Amino acid sequence: MAKKNSLLPWLFGNHRNKEAQQSQKSEPRLQAPVQDPPPAPPKPESFRLELPPNHAINKLWKLWREEVGKQPAPSFRFETADGNGEVLAAAQAKQELARLLLTVNASANQRLNKLVPKGNGNPQKGDGPPPVPELDAGVVAFVTNDRLTAWVFAYPPSGGGKELDREMLAQALREKQVVHGIDEDLLDAIPGRPDRYFRLYLAARGKAAVHGKDGQIVDLFQRNPERKLAVDEYNRVDYASISFIQNVNEGDAICRIIAPTLGAGGKTVLGQDLPARDGRAAAPPKGRNTAVNEAGDALIATKTGRVEFSGRAFQVKPVLEIEANVDYSTGHINFLGDVHVHGDVCTGFTVRAMGNITVDGVVEAATVEAGGDLIMVKGAQGDNRAVLRASHSIYAKYLENCCVYAMEDLHADCVINCDVYCDGTVEVRSGRGTIIGGSVRAAHEVSAGVLGSRSECQTDVVLGGLPCQEFDQEVLVREITDLEEKLEKIENQPDSPTKFTRMGKLRMQLTINKNKLEQFRKDLEEQWEEQDNPGLRCLTCGVAYPGASVTIGPASYRFQQETRPVNASLVAGEIAII
Repeated sequence: MAKKNSLLPWLFGNHRNKEAQQSQKSEPRLQAPVQDPPPAPPKPESFRLELPPNHAINKLWKLWREEVGKQPAPSFRFETADGNGEVLAAAQAKQELARLLLTVNASANQRLNKLVPKGNGNPQKGDGPPPVPELDAGVVAFVTNDRLTAWVFAYPPSGGGKELDREMLAQALREKQVVHGIDEDLLDAIPGRPDRYFRLYLAARGKAAVHGKDGQIVDLFQRNPERKLAVDEYNRVDYASISFIQNVNEGDAICRIIAPTLGAGGKTVLGQDLPARDGRAAAPPKGRNTAVNEAGDALIATKTGRVEFSGRAFQVKPVLEIEANVDYSTGHINFLGDVHVHGDVCTGFTVRAMGNITVDGVVEAATVEAGGDLIMVKGAQGDNRAVLRASHSIYAKYLENCCVYAMEDLHADCVINCDVYCDGTVEVRSGRGTIIGGSVRAAHEVSAGVLGSRSECQTDVVLGGLPCQEFDQEVLVREITDLEEKLEKIENQPDSPTKFTRMGKLRMQLTINKNKLEQFRKDLEEQWEEQDNPGLRCLTCGVAYPGASVTIGPASYRFQQETRPVNASLVAGEIAII
């Protein structure tokens, strides 16, 4: 045992052993507290370099611990000097630990070979201790791959070598060309710390480049307003409260424009500049009757009207208010924006609008065509002469003796003796929820509370295809036939300047209609391929009376008795009633 103790002063110097013994004698032992503080939560292992017990670092540390007494274990961890936070992200730390392991292996093995040369396998056996080289404390610097952090760790001296000082730390950083972001206070403090050896310290920290954030658009109006009918506890829909119009006044903001931010350049610990990219400005969704304000932080309306998103931009459409009825006092209405009729649409008059049409009163034997939605708060009494058409959806309290075309969906409380063409879904569930008489053609689904009547009124439901577009195609075919008949009659008339003029106009119109029909058929075939799915076509109702029938594709079924409830769909080419 005496030989073993006599070797350690040779390795690490005699003065440090004496200092440790004096400090142990002079410092009284503290009694353990009554209640230990709760242990600190374990830190993620992804930031720590785990070394096996037989690693050169652990061998060097054990020799040092046996000489000076209890010392902190080696800690190679990417964290701040106070241990309160990790510096690198977990993914980056994992990559850097692999690089750090190579550095630690090389430096520790080199250090151990100098202390215990090969060929002297066990320095603690023999007649006397082998000669030990005098080594000063050693410092190793490590720079991360992104050049944004530089770390240092030190080995203790041996054989009376020089203790760690600030110049050793600075020299190790200079050898790695670290010149920026050096923590001078930390370099001054490390030589006096009890855990100055076998620990990784963050000696320098650069500044990462911060790219600018792109500009953003914050909408203050909905781009696609939700179209949902609110039903009360009595299964009634208040059609007067239905409004998909988002009104805006002149000068009001439609959306906020958040400006981009500038990028902030960075610098590596090697003094290299890191460029940064500035954020890109957001393109404001500027449409008709909108403009960017002087401050450039908002898109505002230049007119009072209705806000609508057209797919790429916001636009403001004017709203035409008809305070009374549409009659001889107003004449026919043909408007490019939205129309709101606070009264009735009287017999014989026409209301056409590129946008939405809202009628608070009753639509009589009139024609109403909307480029958007058609909302009839009370309903329509068409006297078999009313034509109601909407490029989107139709909402009505009731529909009676009308011809109805909805390119999307139809919602009503009751439909009586109407010819309905709908390229979406027909829903007659609220209120009375009845479909009596006439025919209802829908692309997908018809849902009603009652289909037909006890008097066995003939009520037909046809599902599949695109009813509105098929009807438009039939109308176009009839127009072409009429033009051809007129052209044939004119050709049989005696030659005259008037004849040739009329024939030229008819031929031009005939060519245009034929081109339209050809394009119409191509578009219709493409939409059929996308939409013609038998699984999407079904009839659901609470009760179906005799006289009602349903047709799905090539199959038809007529109800012979009162059936409730009904869920009809096409199965294996036949209509299945569940």
